[in-house]
Amino acid sequence: MSSLERAAARLAPGWVASGTAAPGALRGVERALTRYRVLAWIVGTGLLVLVVVGMPLQYGAGFPAVVTIVGPLHGVAYMVYLVCAFDLARRSRFSVGQMLAMLCAGFLPVLAFVIERRVSRRVEAALGEARVRVGAPG
Repeated sequence: MSSLERAAARLAPGWVASGTAAPGALRGVERALTRYRVLAWIVGTGLLVLVVVGMPLQYGAGFPAVVTIVGPLHGVAYMVYLVCAFDLARRSRFSVGQMLAMLCAGFLPVLAFVIERRVSRRVEAALGEARVRVGAPG
């Protein structure tokens, strides 16, 4: 099996060895990547606001409003992020370690942005290879 066939096989379980893809397989991965990227930025920004603005205001100035508002919003966004990250990791056939890195990226400020960029590059490269292999526009 060539590297292109391995890349195509990695992206979706419904692909066959001949290189033809199910009609929506590439679109499904693209949409999962878009959802993941949007949520990674929301979670990363929320965590950064909490750590850089909210915590100093709460503990330094006794003004807990930022943490009170942004904290629960970040929590809800992180739960949605987990679902989107798991979906993309499953569709892209990431290893358990890669999936765990994606899932834990919402715990450390700035890490969500770094992991998002690495995941996006990897998935976009695999999508490009798969498009070439199956002759899809894109």
